[in-house]
This record gives sequence, structure tokens and C-alpha cells, in this order.
Amino acid sequence: MAEIKQAGKKIEDANKVAILIHGRGASAESILSLKDYLHLEDYALFAPQAVGGSWYPYSFMAQEKNNEPAFSQAMKTIDDLVKSLYKRGFKSEQIYFIGFSQGACLSLEYATQNAEKYGGVIAFTGGLIGEQFNPSKYAGDFKGTPVFIGSSKQDMHVPLTRIQESSLLIEKMGAKVKTLIFADSEHTIREEEIEWVNANILN
Repeated sequence: MAEIKQAGKKIEDANKVAILIHGRGASAESILSLKDYLHLEDYALFAPQAVGGSWYPYSFMAQEKNNEPAFSQAMKTIDDLVKSLYKRGFKSEQIYFIGFSQGACLSLEYATQNAEKYGGVIAFTGGLIGEQFNPSKYAGDFKGTPVFIGSSKQDMHVPLTRIQESSLLIEKMGAKVKTLIFADSEHTIREEEIEWVNANILN
């Protein structure tokens, strides 16, 4: 069972929840520091901690079997957290997913395998997971969920083609997708991404 860090509003006092998923080699505390930049004052924040700082051992585009059982355990961690929120009376549209890098890939993958009307999905450098792009894995209807993907045009971990494929499929499943692709080659979260998300999803 993954350790889950909490911040922001107490769950009893919140009517919105953000699940923040950290990247490889990072921590729940590090992804929670986004609260200093994103408009999350009114949210209860939950950040699961990956064992050893990594959700799965290899690239998100490696053969699926090579990332097991870690990948399935990571997806279960998110699913257990989401189901616990449903049990508390939260609806899907009150739940937001925010991830960076490996955490962005997981955010997109979980939300798209379980498409609902969510509050929002915010992926700072990520795409759908798998060696081959496999639309048959995904089901549901996003019903207008805002989805953001920001990245470099030539990110060292996430190819632009996978971002484009992911965006198209997510849009076909009913989401309102916004991509911001930057000319630099930095693997980071940019001020322009923060500003767009604050103005359009977390406002």
C-alpha cells in the first residue's frame, strides 16, 4: 500500500480534490510543492509516494510486461484513492489529476482507462502508456473534461508523436484537450504552463 501525503484543505472542508502524482526519482513532497504555484487553495491535496521514487522501472513506452508488476500496482494505488473519494461522497467532476513526467503519464493513463467527467487532468510532460499506441485499452466518456498536456517539442523522455496520438484519442473520447508544445528541450514545468492551467482549469 503506497504512502499518501496530504496537504491543502481538510477533506471534510473541501469540495474539490487534486491527486498529484510525482515523477521518477521524485517524491510526494516535491509534487505537493506545486501548491505554491497552482491555484489549489480550495482543494484537498493527495499525493501518493512511489516505492523507491519510481512508479515503474522502464520507459512508459517499454514493453508492458517489463514494467510489471509495478505499473499495475501504480494504477491500483490511484484507483484505490479515487474509490475512497467516491465513498466519501465526492463525484468525478470534483476530482482533478495533476502529474509531472512519469506522474503525468500515469495521470493520463488512469483517467483515459476510466474516462468520466473529471474536474480536470493536467499532464506536465506525458502521454498514454505502452510500447504500441493501443486505443482498445480505453473506455468511457470524458464529457467535456478539460485536459492539458504541456511539453518540449523534443523532450528526451516523451516523443511529440506520442503526445499528439494521446491528445487525439482523448479528444475523441469527449475531452477538451489543450496542448502547449515548446521549442526548448527542457524536461520541466514552465511558467507559461502554470499560467494557462491556473487561468483555464483551476480558476
